[in-house]
Amino acid sequence: MDDRTVDRTVTGTGLTQTLAARARAVRYDELSSETRQLARQCLLDYVAVTLAGAVEPVTAMVLAEMAAQAGAPHATVFLHGGKLPALSAALVNGTAAHALDYDDVNLAMPGHPSVAMLPALLALAEETHASGADLIAAFVAGYELQCRAGQLVAPTHYDHGFHATGTVGAFGAAAACAHLLGLDTEGTAHALGIAATQAAGLRSLFGTMGKPFHAGKAAANGLLAARLAKRGFTARPDVLECDQGFARTHSVDFNPERALASPPLGLYLRGNLFKYHAACYLTHATIEAARQLKAEHAIAPAQVRSVRIRVDRGCAGVCNIAEPRTGLEAKFSLRFTLALALAGADTSALAAFSDDVTRDAGLNRLRDVVTVEFASGWPLTRAEVEIALADGRVVTAGYDAGVPAADVGEQGRRLEEKFTALVAPLLGADRTDILRDSIARLDQIEDVGELINLCVR
Repeated sequence: MDDRTVDRTVTGTGLTQTLAARARAVRYDELSSETRQLARQCLLDYVAVTLAGAVEPVTAMVLAEMAAQAGAPHATVFLHGGKLPALSAALVNGTAAHALDYDDVNLAMPGHPSVAMLPALLALAEETHASGADLIAAFVAGYELQCRAGQLVAPTHYDHGFHATGTVGAFGAAAACAHLLGLDTEGTAHALGIAATQAAGLRSLFGTMGKPFHAGKAAANGLLAARLAKRGFTARPDVLECDQGFARTHSVDFNPERALASPPLGLYLRGNLFKYHAACYLTHATIEAARQLKAEHAIAPAQVRSVRIRVDRGCAGVCNIAEPRTGLEAKFSLRFTLALALAGADTSALAAFSDDVTRDAGLNRLRDVVTVEFASGWPLTRAEVEIALADGRVVTAGYDAGVPAADVGEQGRRLEEKFTALVAPLLGADRTDILRDSIARLDQIEDVGELINLCVR
């Protein structure tokens, strides 16, 4: 590495252009079979959570507003059917995808990568009759760029209250759509600039309808950015690194060397984490540790005298709602999700997080004997759970939910079970099987629209 390269790496000069060039260079034929498999798994999970989230009140509200605006019918609204302008469909489907907080995660952002990109990509792919292979390549291009953008401003971007799914996710959507539209490096860089000036999303909205709206806005903003860039709309092609650009205004940290470094597992996509509990991902380690203790020691709720959860301090502003009153708030409560686990509730089931469940006296008794302690310097996804029992025993367990699956094939089987559980009640068993099989052969599909046609009742 020569001195000029070192200087550019440290100062960030040309960073936006470099990342744009890398995104543009992604080619389907050069992707490994595992990478393609992971992309299909992300799509499988996205379709499942979007269909399930399409019946949520927040989706109905956004759909009603976008339908009232009317416009050219280019892209399908999941589950409901009918078509809207691509930007409107991306907004509605993106909101639905994140409505249940059951979608995938990547800690490099940190946030929810697929729901920020796939609503935009699928709307654009349907409108342009893109192939499944083109969709995969564009998805990988956007995925890697958004994780690198996240690394650029980590950790204080998130720590200071920005929801990276809405902010960083907009870059992923813009890069993915720019790839699908065939933009060159300069056009992609301008798309990133257009996305940057729209990027928004506040963590203070967690536990409200504003959080899933962030995903819809990221998708729509990224799609709009790429489409405008395609028309020749210009912005700052150095927006990530320039003075008063994204990094300088949205974070105390500025880490171009991290943004350009090789991911630990080769691609950031390999570090994708899927949810198997229908709650905030930072509650998952607590749920798993509690489930382990319940199974190992045959713990009944009546035996529990007190519980101590120990997690990283970063969880305090994310999932520490002490007394949730709604199912949505319950998804962001370490105390309540632990109570569900100790009570033997199926936390993969959507019904576990209803408003009625939060009023259950037995669950609230368990919730109220739980205390949460915060440590510094822990992995954000690690939890330790200590349970004091009525017979004097004290049992402990730890779990880290931030470790990617070692067996991608087994991960796929778990995702198929989740897909069936979420989709079959909505589309029926036969349509669910057909849709799942269509996603499995995504690479061979010549027009993504034929797959999207299966995503309606």
